[in-house]
Amino acid sequence: MLTQVAGDVLVHQSEFIQSNAVVVRGRAGVLLVDPGVQDHELACLANDLDGRTVVAGFSTHPHWDHVLWHAALGAPPRYGTARCAATVREELEDPEAKARITEHLEPTGIAERVPLDLYGLVTPLPADADRIPWDGPRVRILEHRAHAPGHAALFVEEHGVLVAGDMLSDVLVPMLDLHSGAADPIEDYLTALRLLESVPATVVVPGHGSVGGAGERIERDRAYVIALREGRTPDDPRIGPAAKPGWEWVNDVHDGQAKRLAQG
Repeated sequence: MLTQVAGDVLVHQSEFIQSNAVVVRGRAGVLLVDPGVQDHELACLANDLDGRTVVAGFSTHPHWDHVLWHAALGAPPRYGTARCAATVREELEDPEAKARITEHLEPTGIAERVPLDLYGLVTPLPADADRIPWDGPRVRILEHRAHAPGHAALFVEEHGVLVAGDMLSDVLVPMLDLHSGAADPIEDYLTALRLLESVPATVVVPGHGSVGGAGERIERDRAYVIALREGRTPDDPRIGPAAKPGWEWVNDVHDGQAKRLAQG
């Protein structure tokens, strides 16, 4: 079901770790950001568009749950940053890539319900692109190096909505890019937060979790990352005994990256 969060911006949430697909309505159709996750949810999303054509897609970053698609959504250009597209293209050069995603999902019980036939078909935008090329509200691209190569948030200027990708969640702690060889993942994250803070957003849609306010989400993520940098246990409601029921595994995510950072 689509839920309106501001003006012409709507959200469709998946059962899988509260993954958010974002719809921005334009004059000739809609922009669709990070559609997911299960086959029946993608089909439901297509039906909920109520006849509106998807004229453009966008993947905020190259992780598997953000580069999915469904035939019912049509075949528009599915944009991403140049680095995002290159990362996915490199992944798909391995003929076993999709099989590994399915294997990774086996413990979740949804492996057979995640469609991978149109996986990762991302059209790279020019490296200096700062707007989504479409006939609709101005959507600014905010590319940074936090979380994943080629990650970008989108700012829907007219409606003050920040589509944050895998940042600013109320259920997931900041997940640093500790796997792609980033020289300083903590500073990369703090720089990205300053970039997101530079736009006058009043509403944040995270990749996972609930819609919220921009300022509080940025400050909470910043406090968490600074605590990691200083080797302290963050005072954060997303981890520890205060973690949301059913999300206790986020403690393992936190422990894993804190240990890796401590080891240098």
